[in-house]
Amino acid sequence: MKKFIPFTVLIIIAALALIFPSVDTVTIPGNKIDSGDTAWMLTATALVLIMTPGLAFFYGGMVSKKNVLSTMLQSFVCMGVITIIWVIFGFSLAFGDSIGGIIGNPSTFFMMKGMLGNATWKLAPTIPLVLFAMFQLKFAVITPALITGAFAERIRFNSYLIFLCLFLIFIYAPLAHSTWHPDGLMFKFGVLDFAGGTVVHMSAGWAALASALYLKQRKTQSHSPARISYILLGTGLLWFGWFGFNAGSALGSGVLAATALATTTTASAAAAIAWIFIDMANGKKPSVMGACIGAVVGLVAITPAAGFVSIPHALIVGIVAAAVSNLVVAWRTRTSIDDTLDVFPCHGVGGMVGMLLTGVFASQNVNSGNTTGNGLYFGQTHLFFVQLIALVCVSVFAFFGSLILLKITDLISPLRVSEQDEIAGLDISQHGEEL
Repeated sequence: MKKFIPFTVLIIIAALALIFPSVDTVTIPGNKIDSGDTAWMLTATALVLIMTPGLAFFYGGMVSKKNVLSTMLQSFVCMGVITIIWVIFGFSLAFGDSIGGIIGNPSTFFMMKGMLGNATWKLAPTIPLVLFAMFQLKFAVITPALITGAFAERIRFNSYLIFLCLFLIFIYAPLAHSTWHPDGLMFKFGVLDFAGGTVVHMSAGWAALASALYLKQRKTQSHSPARISYILLGTGLLWFGWFGFNAGSALGSGVLAATALATTTTASAAAAIAWIFIDMANGKKPSVMGACIGAVVGLVAITPAAGFVSIPHALIVGIVAAAVSNLVVAWRTRTSIDDTLDVFPCHGVGGMVGMLLTGVFASQNVNSGNTTGNGLYFGQTHLFFVQLIALVCVSVFAFFGSLILLKITDLISPLRVSEQDEIAGLDISQHGEEL
């Protein structure tokens, strides 16, 4: 029976594509598509997509040699699975007509209806709606891929596929809708999240912690990273793609996009150097892994703030994030929490630091679209408390929601591989391949 399930799913998808071809052209009077904005957003969309292969190399280089391929595939497969769900109803859940400010109506853009012609998104009036949908898809693709670093080397691939589908529908889509839809609860509350501090990094970080606690420790936790060069390659691809991630979130090719690009590279550079210096101050040698992890932590932390803070303040964001995440990594190693690749200390904590520092350094002079107010640094307290409340609410929702989804997945299909399969390595036991 299990052998027929994948074929049944494919047949259903093919049938939906035949029944709902979505070929009607939409013409909305007054809508004007800007070629410059469209060209930039096409580029940004491609840049964000390359982050997922970058993440595959980043994670793949860190695990043991017998688990490299399985770890990389867990990232790559998101590009397939999440895309299919997004096209059918996922985009509607995130950006469809609001249902209580929590989730979108799945029928709004079902099978990408209404995408042809000059239709646009409310907050991106100069680019085609289909381009906005594809840009947001790339965010949805990489988010569950980030989680995989926490349960690397011990999860069954079939069960992982189930979990990532459930995560997209019940965790990611509600957070994206609430934060980025103009009728969303957090959007109306005034939460500032430029490119995914809550939606992407905090949700993935808390899901990672839940996964590490639920799956418990690996049988063998110590190993040498398989390929340090993979980590360098992955970091380069992530940093490169992150310009699309953050600067693309300006949804146009103007000054705001340029500012976000500048703050992004500044924070990442500061965090990379800060991580090296912190390691040296603690008596460690400056390492390739340390520099790479620091750079990624800086990218994570600046994500919610990229379009709201100045370039000098981006330096502070990077340095503070590196210091805090470094401390949490050190704490985690002294506990029994087996977050294999420190997803929670880097992405979860980095995202939280970025959200709070947005509440400290955000300036309406940087982004006039910020109607919530200036940050603590400028003598205003309202925005900081808005960010703090959002941080707490998202943390509770993502952590406990993920625990529930893990339990549901485990009931459907056991999450952990057998001890024999774990010892043999997931490349062989799950995929029958070797590096």
